[in-house]
Amino acid sequence: MDARTIIAGLRKGETPHRGAMSWMAKSLADGTVSDAQAGAFAMAVCLQGLNAEFRAELTLAMRDTGQVLTWNVDGPVVDKHSTGGVGDCVSFVLAPALAACGAYAPLISGRGLGHTGGTLDKLEAIPGVRTQVPPEKLQQIVGQVGCAIVGATGDIAPADRRLYAIRDVTSTVDSLDLITASILSKKLAAAPQALILDVKVGSGALMKSEAEAKALATALVETANAAGCPCRAIISDMNQPLAPVAGNALEIVAAMEVLTGEGMDSPLARIAALLGGALLTQTGLADTAEAGQTKILATLSDGSAAERFAQMIGALGGPSDFIESWRHGLPEADHIREVKAPADGYIAAIDGEALGLAVVGLGGGRQVETDPIDPAVGLTGIARLGTKVEAGAPLATIHASRDDAADRAAAAVGAAFVIADKPVEVPPLVHATVG
Repeated sequence: MDARTIIAGLRKGETPHRGAMSWMAKSLADGTVSDAQAGAFAMAVCLQGLNAEFRAELTLAMRDTGQVLTWNVDGPVVDKHSTGGVGDCVSFVLAPALAACGAYAPLISGRGLGHTGGTLDKLEAIPGVRTQVPPEKLQQIVGQVGCAIVGATGDIAPADRRLYAIRDVTSTVDSLDLITASILSKKLAAAPQALILDVKVGSGALMKSEAEAKALATALVETANAAGCPCRAIISDMNQPLAPVAGNALEIVAAMEVLTGEGMDSPLARIAALLGGALLTQTGLADTAEAGQTKILATLSDGSAAERFAQMIGALGGPSDFIESWRHGLPEADHIREVKAPADGYIAAIDGEALGLAVVGLGGGRQVETDPIDPAVGLTGIARLGTKVEAGAPLATIHASRDDAADRAAAAVGAAFVIADKPVEVPPLVHATVG
C-alpha cells in the first residue's frame, strides 16, 4: 500500500482496500506519510466519508499505534468526552466529582480545534500546570487523586496526535469519521470500563443540526461498543455557551465557582450531574441515574470535588494551595470592555461559533498550530437566550490584551447576538440520548 493510492481512492469515493486504514494509521504514527499527504487524507475523508467498517478500522488502528493503559485501582475506571463548544468546561467539574464518588477518571483531552476551546489550554492557564505527563505518571496521579486531565503523549495514540494538529489547520475538523477516530482512539487507549459522551449541537458546536449530532453520537456509541467499551451519549444544546464565559483562565474561574458550591442550578452543574449520574449507574456506584446525579451534586455542595480538583492541580505542577488561591492566582487581561445591546428586546439567537472565533482573534485560540495562547483573554457575562434586555445593557464583557484587539472583538461579538421584539422559545439543555 502507499499513501498516494489510498488518498486517490478516497477522493474518488471508492471503497478502500481492507487494511488501508490500518496502514494509514501506522504511517501517520511513524512518519511514512508527509504532512501534505496527511492533510490530503484528512480532506478526502472529510469530503467522501468512510463506512462503519472502515471507521472502526481506523479508530482501533490509531489506538493501537501506541500504548493501551492498564489499571490497578480499587474502583471502576470511567471516562468522558465532549465534542466541544463554547464555554464548555464540564471536565473540570465532572472528573473530580466522579473521583469523590469512588470512580477513577483519567481524562485524556485535547487542545483547541477551530472555534472551540481546548481543555488542555484551559487547564494550562493555571500557573505551573503541565498536562503532558508520561503514562506511569498518569497512573500514579489517578491512583492517588482519583482523576487526572492530561494530554495524549507520544505513547498514547500517536497517529491521532499528528492528525489532530493537521485537522485544525486544514479545515477538516468537522468530519464525522475523523472526529470518531480521534476521540475514541485516545479514549479506548485509556481502557475505561464505561464511557459517556457529550455530543454538542447548535450554533456553537461542530454539529449544527440535530441530525448531524445524532449521526455522530450513533457512530461514537456503536464504535465504542464494538470495541468492548460500554458507551452512552447525550446530545446537549450549544445554541448558547454552556457557561456564560469563553476563554481559558475565565473558564477555570467558572468551573471553580461551580466546584465551590456556586451555581448549583447552572447548566454547567446540570450537565456534569447528568453525565456523572450515567457513569455511576453504568459502573454500579449508583442504583439509578437520579441517585447518581444526586451523588455528583453532593460533591459540589460539600466541597469534596473541589478538594480533588485542587489535588490534581498540585500533582500536575500547579499551586499546592489552589483551592484557596484560585480567585487571585489566575492571569487577567489588561483591557476590559462591555459590548452593549443596540436596542430593547429579547435575545433570540446567539452565534456561538462567532463568539468562539472572537476569542481566537483575541489570542485565546490558534490560527495556526504553532500560535501561542494568551490565557487571560476571552468573554464573560455572556447574556443568555431569551433574556429581556434594554438598549445599552451589556451583552458580554471583553477581556483583551490590547485596545485594537478589543475593538475587533467588540464588532464580532455584537454581531453574534440577534435581538427580537418578542420572547423566544429557549432550546432544552438536553435534546436526546443515544445508547
